[in-house]
Amino acid sequence: MRIYNTLTKTKQEFVPIEEGKVRMYVCGPTVYNLIHIGNARPMIVFDTVRRYMEHKGYEVNYVSNFTDVDDKIIKAAIEEGVDASVISRRYIAECKKDMAAMNVKPATTHPLATQEIDGMIDMIKTLIDKGHAYVAADGTVYYRTRSFKDYGKLSHKNIDDLRGGNRSLLVSGEDQKEDPLDFVLWKPKKDGEPYWESPWCNGRPGWHIECSVMSKKYLGDEIDIHAGGEDLIFPHHENEIAQSEACNGKIFARYWMHNAFLNIDNKKMSKSLGNFFTVRDISEKYDLQVLRFFMLSAHYRSPLNFSAELMEAAKNGLERILTCAQNLQYRLEHAANSHMTEEEGRLYEQAITYVNRFDEAMDDDFNTADAISVIFELVKFINSNTGEESSKAYLQNLYEELKMLTDICGLIIEPKQELLDADIEKLIQERQDARKQKNFARADEIRNQLLEKGIVLEDTREGVKWKRA
Repeated sequence: MRIYNTLTKTKQEFVPIEEGKVRMYVCGPTVYNLIHIGNARPMIVFDTVRRYMEHKGYEVNYVSNFTDVDDKIIKAAIEEGVDASVISRRYIAECKKDMAAMNVKPATTHPLATQEIDGMIDMIKTLIDKGHAYVAADGTVYYRTRSFKDYGKLSHKNIDDLRGGNRSLLVSGEDQKEDPLDFVLWKPKKDGEPYWESPWCNGRPGWHIECSVMSKKYLGDEIDIHAGGEDLIFPHHENEIAQSEACNGKIFARYWMHNAFLNIDNKKMSKSLGNFFTVRDISEKYDLQVLRFFMLSAHYRSPLNFSAELMEAAKNGLERILTCAQNLQYRLEHAANSHMTEEEGRLYEQAITYVNRFDEAMDDDFNTADAISVIFELVKFINSNTGEESSKAYLQNLYEELKMLTDICGLIIEPKQELLDADIEKLIQERQDARKQKNFARADEIRNQLLEKGIVLEDTREGVKWKRA
């Protein structure tokens, strides 16, 4: 299995730190609003990477954070007149709903920045003690960027060119920095903002430190794969490397994976252009399995253009696969309980070659575009080589091969079983009872259970309303 490593700009054979195990960290969203389709691409891509790793027999420890303290969260809280935690909790719940609808598996751990403050303070102390960070007069703690000799190795930027050619690191408070390129690890609180006590001042952490700390806590000093959108390469991931390697004295991540940007009708997504879409917007027109299929129809490192025409094409493509699966299921239900014939045995051996070709595509830097092309070829083969006379064993084997490949892609080919209205109302009442008892885990479980069945809940002042997606 070869992975394109942003760090080396080459495809490298994947060799895990610990045999049979993969430690993987994927930067998650900042939860101040509903997630948009740009957020969805890394979620879907790296969930598929995880699924393929598990298919290959690896035990994957998959960590993806929620940034639940941030300027945008605070701004939204002030506008609503509520605590920042109200905003973050709300949108974490909404994000999880969208992830479930896209069939993105929950991470092994979904850490929250606000629950890891002590670890951030400890890492900042270590960086100060080692001479990689310093405290300004107002209590702001800065990282000495030039103290880390390898700074720029991920983004392939020359540190001496950054001052004039890139403003990404130039933030407020330059007058108290030793160097304009130094970045914030801890900053003083402002009126009305959430804050935590620290040895330097009451305040909150900078953005970059949280991922270094959460990766260290849940995966260890060294990890196999660190992933996210290509917009995070600089400065976020570059700063993570500087922090983590200076603190721990070890290589932070062996492989860095980054998905390319998503454009809308060949333009950058922007609210000002009126081409900004949340995942929830898309769900009103399409099953989110279509969005997932669309995202995987291109290689993750290729820029992806989103348009109504391309989504319709994805919908039609997915329906071809689902129709094949449904026909197989129908024939299975009506087939005689018989063994494969010799001819079916030969045909089944041909079918297995598609599985091998799927693996070859995925082994080449997770080329889902080619892998899905192989699925289409398998679908064509199944349509051409099955019929009413096919044996149950032959049909079952073909169905299992098709399901294995679609499962890796996170595509659901089993028909959704419709819930009766009475069953839905019963589950909603059980959820309400669980919430009254403050059993929020069970309440969330019921919401997700209903969502998987295509039932969307909306909590209103008049009570819980529901609709079929």
